[in-house]
Amino acid sequence: MSSRRPYRSDVSDARWALIEPVFTAWRAGRTGPGTAARVHGLREIVNAILYVNRTGIPWEYLPHDFPPYKTVYDYYAKWEADGTTQQVHDLLRDKTRRAQGHSATPSAAVVDAQSVKTSSNVAEETQGIDAAKKIKGRKRHLVTDTLGLVLAVIVTAASVHDSAGGKQLLDHLATAHPSVTKVWADGGYQSSVINHGARLGIDVEVVKRPSSTGFQPLPKRWVIERTFGWLMQHRRLARDYEALPQRSRTMIHWAMANKMSRELTGESTPTWRTDTGESVNTP
Repeated sequence: MSSRRPYRSDVSDARWALIEPVFTAWRAGRTGPGTAARVHGLREIVNAILYVNRTGIPWEYLPHDFPPYKTVYDYYAKWEADGTTQQVHDLLRDKTRRAQGHSATPSAAVVDAQSVKTSSNVAEETQGIDAAKKIKGRKRHLVTDTLGLVLAVIVTAASVHDSAGGKQLLDHLATAHPSVTKVWADGGYQSSVINHGARLGIDVEVVKRPSSTGFQPLPKRWVIERTFGWLMQHRRLARDYEALPQRSRTMIHWAMANKMSRELTGESTPTWRTDTGESVNTP
């Protein structure tokens, strides 16, 4: 544990115990110049990443009691590039599914997309305009299981049609989760997605909106809308601030890892501090 005063976004001992083996194995496998001088603990690096993810601050605005922001971002980028972040995310997803009485291998999924505005540091060639939503920025294409946990995600320019992104998602889904044979989608996904799914052995069903007015949760599809709500609780995802689309994808993985680890340890409702002034997380 760090000797500094804890932040609300810090991982507790119980949450760290869930993911620590992944990072310990990662560090043990690192060789070469500079690896002997390991100044910063990996838990503090994770705490710093979660602080950025939850608060939405720029990297260079990290509080001084964290490791230097360039060091934190270097770890963030390395873990994205070598798949460590996704390994942590997938581990927590499998544990969450089992904790809720499901098999680790899903058989059904839901697909949808979300367009968000980008910040000024995002390159013009990685953005576009979603004509339907009137948003210039990027689009997050997600596939979740029936619990709303992310199975696959890609980030594109907002101008990419849902159907085009949907077909890419189905390719990822078929490779990473061959057990999935059923996918529910909304009316924005055209017959090309249904046909593409059929070629992959996936039955894609469009869930139509009811004719009545007013808000109504759509059968099967409401779970992915809730997932987008979970992501929006992390301010770094309220807008796309990442210079590279793959780093945006990783920020989604960190948000979901934060959510799932809290759920697994019963810490879904954070509090500021105890009567003694120590920050804690309580159910």
